[in-house]
Amino acid sequence: MSAQPTRGAPATGQRFEADLLLTLTTVIAAAGWIFSKEALAGLPPLIFIGLRFLVAGLVLAAFSLPQLRALDARGLRSSLLVGSLFAGAMVLWILGLAHSSHLGEASFISSLGIVLVPVIARIFFGDRPPASTWFALPLALAGFACLSLDGGFKVELGQWFFLGAALVFALMFNVNSHIVRNISVRALSVVQMLAVGVLVLPPALMIESWPETWSAPVLGWLLASALIATTLRFLLQLHGQSLTTPSHAALILMLEPVWTALAAAWWFGETMNALQLTGCGLIFLALVVSRWVWIRGLFHARG
Repeated sequence: MSAQPTRGAPATGQRFEADLLLTLTTVIAAAGWIFSKEALAGLPPLIFIGLRFLVAGLVLAAFSLPQLRALDARGLRSSLLVGSLFAGAMVLWILGLAHSSHLGEASFISSLGIVLVPVIARIFFGDRPPASTWFALPLALAGFACLSLDGGFKVELGQWFFLGAALVFALMFNVNSHIVRNISVRALSVVQMLAVGVLVLPPALMIESWPETWSAPVLGWLLASALIATTLRFLLQLHGQSLTTPSHAALILMLEPVWTALAAAWWFGETMNALQLTGCGLIFLALVVSRWVWIRGLFHARG
């Protein structure tokens, strides 16, 4: 979920505020991985993700009534299409998290969606991706291969889920940019969040068991995931993006997997061997290369 900023070159004060807000957004996003993993200790994954986004969507809707009233039938249909893809991506993401034993590694695999966006655009929409895409893609694949080579080439179930989530996220971003037009970002995000809750929670209740007891820590992690890692994160990201250019915002938001790996090392005591570090490093390099045109433009603008 991301806003489409409307501002041109920001003033120095705005740039500093944007950097601060967007960096805080990535830190909160990284914390969201911890919140979700802890919540899964007491909640089934699909019930958790359905409740998380239902609560977050309802809270955000309460602050977005004017934008929702302005949403016409066509905009609602487009928003529901994007919301359905978002629901599919989040189901794959939470199943990946439930089967993952290493959050730092998982966060880098999940970030592959950024590299895959122009590839999906080429396949489904006929767009011509920048040349940097074809340099970034081999790096990303090599990085994923390194993460699968620990103890022999074997892709774990959680890694497959995260890779699937990255593919669906890439498709969602393309549908968002090609189909959704003149829709309030806040209204679109409310529909996306509620779509996850409405589409995921009913079938989840049929195939998963509702917890007989709710401990205070599990409830706390659920609320932290919904209110802090989802609603608050969105509001900060939206405001931060409105103060800067899309390219600058994208560069800062790429820090999420780095913070997630550091948070997992601090909270869960995770460590990485040389092969895992190499894999994560290659994926991060692929993210940078995929945004090279924006990076070069950013430095030229400041030069």
